[in-house]
Amino acid sequence: MQEFLTDIKTIRERARKQIEDGAVTESYHADREKVIAVLNEVLATEIVCTLRYKRHYYTAEGIHSEAVKAEFLEHAKEEQSHADAVAARITQLNGEPDFNPAGLVARSHAEYSAGESIVEMLQENLVAERIAIETYSEIVRWLGDKDVTTRRLIEEILEKEEEHADDLSSLLARMK
Repeated sequence: MQEFLTDIKTIRERARKQIEDGAVTESYHADREKVIAVLNEVLATEIVCTLRYKRHYYTAEGIHSEAVKAEFLEHAKEEQSHADAVAARITQLNGEPDFNPAGLVARSHAEYSAGESIVEMLQENLVAERIAIETYSEIVRWLGDKDVTTRRLIEEILEKEEEHADDLSSLLARMK
């Protein structure tokens, strides 16, 4: 059996002494304040994407609208669940999730675009997904082993964003 790097007695003592820190222990090696700031950008991105997908769900019209609207609604729900998970992680890190609508778009990696036609809506959503894929990939690399829990969360979200991009790309190809 491999030995602990730190003996269990020391770990127990630290856990009792630093109980107010909640989930943030001495083994946390990232810059917590910077991670919280980056997660608040991700939160803003997910909220903006939720709102854009919802708008597109309610405004898409045309012969292909029912299938596309269903996809928009599904993506909106998934983006909202990402936002919820990110907000929960921010609070685990003893931070405060920033839901303030003022500046939401400025904090977001993605833009909010109404889109006039189904094709434009699909394109705008695909652009946003591609932005999320690129920035979330960078966040994963930046976190590395310094905050494994946050890295895994972003990896899970990234996997879903790649799936969204693939869905949108397929729908867009069928529209052309």
